[in-house]
Amino acid sequence: MGVRTTREIFFRPPALGRQRSALPAAIHNAIQLLLSRAAGKCLFIPIRSMQYQAVADREEIIFVDSQGGYAHQDGVGGRLIRIAWRVLPQARRESLSDPVPCEMIYYSADFREIQRRLVSEIQPALHLLLERQRERLGPPHEPQVIAFRRPA
Repeated sequence: MGVRTTREIFFRPPALGRQRSALPAAIHNAIQLLLSRAAGKCLFIPIRSMQYQAVADREEIIFVDSQGGYAHQDGVGGRLIRIAWRVLPQARRESLSDPVPCEMIYYSADFREIQRRLVSEIQPALHLLLERQRERLGPPHEPQVIAFRRPA
């Protein structure tokens, strides 16, 4: 089966606010794992419970409302970004279980409620993508232990 590609256009409206925060490690780690296995440079994450779509790359995760927020400019149409989570370039962690410093950028007036729901609803969506990926990859290989013999 060939690689499927999707072309989407997103518009970034003027930001209504910015806030420093941190992404939970489980969210960041799952996205990085899925990105490392993705055929392209970005990852589409459907969040069906909210009718939202997340699009992640190495530096940022944007969120668009699948039910609305469409714009046209210069003959091109695309979805409006509602919220973006941008990993801070200087972000470093001591452990994989540490949260990742980021900046939340809001493009929608109702961002507080959306943000609260996104943090809880993206985790099941990521879990589903990881499960589907595991099914496609098949069972893990059996480990093989070989006794090391010292040269005579």
